Amino acid sequence: MRQRPALVNYASSIIGNRVLAEDLVQEAWLRFDEASKGRFLEDATGYLYRIVRNLALDSKRRDAQESRVTGAVDYEVIANISPAQTPDPETIVLYKDDYATLMQALAELPERTRIACEMHRFGGAKLREIAEFLDISVPLAHKLVADGIDHCRERLGGWP
Repeated sequence: MRQRPALVNYASSIIGNRVLAEDLVQEAWLRFDEASKGRFLEDATGYLYRIVRNLALDSKRRDAQESRVTGAVDYEVIANISPAQTPDPETIVLYKDDYATLMQALAELPERTRIACEMHRFGGAKLREIAEFLDISVPLAHKLVADGIDHCRERLGGWP
């Protein structure tokens, strides 16, 4: 318990997210507790730091991989448009067909794939959150999102 704030700071410095760092420290403690049952560990603090470091690096790698695979289109532009910023008629006409095609492509997807794709792309949900919501594994959530994006790209004729 005495090392907890230092461990959270350490994990946060690696992954850049204090909330996730707190979760990692909790996970590290659970792993440490399980590994040390019935044994005396000479350098328990060092071992705990090593577990935190490994979990943080794994998390950072997973997030980077997730961004590489599913981050081809930046939807933040869409998310940051305020209701007062109504697009001009030319923009509406220009993207109306693409929007209709995208909605049709999403409707063609199996339900779980569509939900996973919409949660990730439009809701900004992480794969962990999608997996929890759909009660599936994180790798399956990753596959569903990637399959949904690939399907939409094909329907839009190679749209990025």
